[in-house]
Amino acid sequence: MLAQMRAATRSLWRAGPAAPGAAVQQALKNAAVMQRVAQRQMRDFAPPATPAAPPAPAPAQPPREARPGTFVDGHHVNAAGRRDYKLYVPGSVASAEAGTPAPLLVMLHGCTQDPDDFATGTRMNVLAEEIGCLVLYPAQSKGANPSRCWNWFNAVDQRRDEGEPSIIAGMTRAIMETHAVDPDQVYVAGLSAGGAMATIMGTLYPDLYAAVGVHSGLPFASANDLSSALAAMKGDFRRSTTSGQPLPIIVFHGDRDTTVHPANGEEVVAQGARHLASPGMAEPGHVPDGHAYTRTLYPDDEGTVRAEHWVVHGAGHAWFGGNARGSYTDGKGPDASREMMRFFRTPR
Repeated sequence: MLAQMRAATRSLWRAGPAAPGAAVQQALKNAAVMQRVAQRQMRDFAPPATPAAPPAPAPAQPPREARPGTFVDGHHVNAAGRRDYKLYVPGSVASAEAGTPAPLLVMLHGCTQDPDDFATGTRMNVLAEEIGCLVLYPAQSKGANPSRCWNWFNAVDQRRDEGEPSIIAGMTRAIMETHAVDPDQVYVAGLSAGGAMATIMGTLYPDLYAAVGVHSGLPFASANDLSSALAAMKGDFRRSTTSGQPLPIIVFHGDRDTTVHPANGEEVVAQGARHLASPGMAEPGHVPDGHAYTRTLYPDDEGTVRAEHWVVHGAGHAWFGGNARGSYTDGKGPDASREMMRFFRTPR
C-alpha cells in the first residue's frame, strides 16, 4: 500500500496538481489488486489442514540411495532439417512409479553456446533434480548458423510448422511421446537469441507450451533479416501485432545490457500483458551482496500474476544467478532459474 502511494506521489510531482484524485484512486486500486495477489499466493501454498486424528506411523524404511539423473543425447529430424539435443531426466523421475507424469522445460541456449554449457551455466539440471522436472536442450547447428544462434530474425523461422519452430515443437512432442510428461506443464525458456526464439515458440504454439521465460531476449517478429536484427538488438525493433491471448510470461533483463537493449524486454512484457486491464505494480528488491532489481507484476482481475518483469540494475547480458563455469552468467543474482520455475509452476 505504501509503495503504491509513494508511486502516486512521484507521479504528481512530475505532472503537477492537475488530477490528484485520479492518481490516488489508481494507487488504491493497485493496492487492492496486490492484496488479491497475496491472498491467492497464500491460498495456493497454504499447508494442508491438520487431520482430526493422527495417522498410524508408517513402517520404518531404509534410507534411499541418491540417484543422480541422466543427461542423454538425441536428435530430431523433419522436413525443415535436423537438430541434436540433450535431455536431462532427473533421478527422482527415473525412480518414480512408472507412468507418473512430470513437467517438461525446453531450454533454448544463446549464441556460441551448446546444451552442456547452457545446462552448467543456468544450473537448471540441479533445480530439475530438486523438483522432478525433465529438461530438454535443443542444440543449434553451425550449419544453420555459424555462431550457433537460433535464427529468430528469419521470416520462415517466425511461422508455425515451418523452419526452426517446427523442429523445436516436433522435438518437444517427441519427448512427450517417449516419456511420462504432464501436457499441462510444458514450458519453454531461453537466453538472448534463445530468448527471442522462446517468444516465437510461445506465440506460435500456445497449445503446446503453458508458459514462457525470456532472459535478455527480444519480442516476437522484431526483425525480418540480419540488418533489422542488429537494429532490433540496439532497441530499434519492429512491433508486431499478434492475435489471441498471450501465455503467462516471465522476463529478465539487465538495465546495462549492451548486447540486447533493455527496451526489448519492456516490449516482450508489453506484448505478454496487453490483454490485462490493470497496470503493472513494481516491487524493489536487492540480493544480499548482489544486484538490486525491480520486479513488476501484472495480475489479472482475480489476482493471478500473468506476467512478471525483472529489471536487474547494473547488470549486463548474462543469466542471473548462474554458475561461472558456464558462459554468459552473472552469479550476483537474482536466481533466474529458480524464479522461472516458481513462476511456471504457479497454479493458474
